[in-house]
Parts: sequence; structure tokens; C-alpha cells
Amino acid sequence: MMEWLLSLEGTPDGRHLAMVLALSAALLHAIFGALQKGRHDPWLTRGAIDICYGAIAAPVALWMVPFPEPHMWRIFAIAWVIHTLYKLLMGWAYTKGAYTVVYPVVRGTGPLFTVFGAYLLFNETFTLTQWMGVAVLLSGIFGLAAYNLRHVSVARDTLVPALWLAVATGLFVAAYTTFDAYGIRATANPMTFLAWFFLVDSFVMPVIAWRRWRAMAPIDRPEPAPLMQRGLVGAIVAFFSFGSVMMATRLDKVGEAAVLRETSTVFAALIGWLVLKETVGPRRLGLMALIAAGAVIVEMGG
Repeated sequence: MMEWLLSLEGTPDGRHLAMVLALSAALLHAIFGALQKGRHDPWLTRGAIDICYGAIAAPVALWMVPFPEPHMWRIFAIAWVIHTLYKLLMGWAYTKGAYTVVYPVVRGTGPLFTVFGAYLLFNETFTLTQWMGVAVLLSGIFGLAAYNLRHVSVARDTLVPALWLAVATGLFVAAYTTFDAYGIRATANPMTFLAWFFLVDSFVMPVIAWRRWRAMAPIDRPEPAPLMQRGLVGAIVAFFSFGSVMMATRLDKVGEAAVLRETSTVFAALIGWLVLKETVGPRRLGLMALIAAGAVIVEMGG
């Protein structure tokens, strides 16, 4: 299976598969974001997710995939720093703003920074049509931010910090997307990178979540069982979401995969409305769709 996937690198079939993988990652990442922001404190949920995906990744990394080459340990160390900072910013942003406020800005600013990172690291370039798609995407992002500043009433006093945190988080989304694409290309077997990444990445957030849970008043502490159930679901979603977009970046251009993944904003709007019971409204839904339309233009213009 892996040999067949790697044989598609740089081919038209590989490009089509990369598109499917990026779209799959979009849906899964919107679900992942809703899980973290949903029923429980986002810090606790993220800690439970990391515990579960570390436990799942450990036997795969230790016994089922080739051991990482020596040069990969430096890559894992840098990836760990980038992802830890991303998760801290993401958790902080979710404590300041609603899911449908924070998530679109995070996922919308990420691909813009990724485009420049892919140019610097992989010498990837965009066509004029693709840059027009980026402009459409950005118009949706900034329109959504302006609309939220004017109309959102929930957590109004922390809205501006939430938006700034979302932009900063988007920068780290770009950093991990670009650097992880470099990492998955630096090893002979992509599954080695994915398994060891999830194992290495699982150490910090459980400690933060445990300390936060212990500091809560007993009446406010969620029961561990339902929290860990959510963590297990989130871990499975994370495996497929992250694995899909990383394989997409190996099969095709990093910038295009990153931009196409941001169609997740439309899925996020639907999840926020249907599941989290957040008010979306036609204008915000239209702006989120504009972000997704920009991503599609980028993909089709390549």
C-alpha cells in the first residue's frame, strides 16, 4: 500500500489523490476543532486527546514501522516545539472566543503564511489565478473578522484578544504544515514520521490538562470517563486528519494542499450551528463560504 502511494508522487493521479486527502482532512479537522471547543474545557479535551493518540501511536512507532533515521530526531524536536506552541495558542484562543469566531480565522490565515513558507522551503510558486484565489480567501477572512468585531455579542469583552490569538495561531498552523511537510519528505517511510510524531507530540498537553483539572473546584471537574471517551474519538480523528493532509503534501504541492484544507471553514460553520448551537447567520456563513471558494480557486488554478 505504502509503495503504491509513494509511486504516485508527482503524477496526475497523485495530484487527484492529494486533493481528496486534503478535502478529507478539511472535514476531519473541523470535527476535531469542535471536539476541542465543545462540551468540556478545551485544555482538558486537548489533554485527553493527546493521551489517547500517544497511547495508540506508541506500539505502532516502537514495533510496526521502521525506526527513524538519525537525522529525523532533530526534525521531531523542532516539530514538537512548533506544535506545542500551536496547541497553547489554540487552547488560549478557544477560551477567549466562540468556535465560529476563532476557527475560521485560524484556518484562514494559516494557508496564506503556508504559501510563503512553501515558496521559501520548497520553491513552490502560484499562478496568477491561484493568487486571485488567495485574495478571495483573504477577503473572506478579513470580512469575517470585521463582522465579528461589529456583531458578535458572546464573550464580547475578549473578542479582540481572541482574534489576535487566532491570527497568531494561524501563523503556527503555517509553520507546522510547512515544516511537517519537510519532515514527512525527509524519511523513506512516511508512516515512520507520522507514528513517531504522534508519540513525541503527546507529552505536554496531558500534564497541563491534569494540573488544570486538579485546580478546579470538585463540583466543576468533569468525570474522567466521558472526557477520555471524547479524547479517544478526537485521537482517531486527529490521526486521519493529520495523516491525510501530510500525505497530500508529500504527493503534491504543500501550498495547494494547505489552502484546500481550509474548506474546513464551511464544515466548521455547519458544526457550530448544528452541534454547538452557536448562531452563524447567513452573512457569516457567506463569508466562510468565500474563504472556501478562495481555496477551491487556488486548487483549480494550479
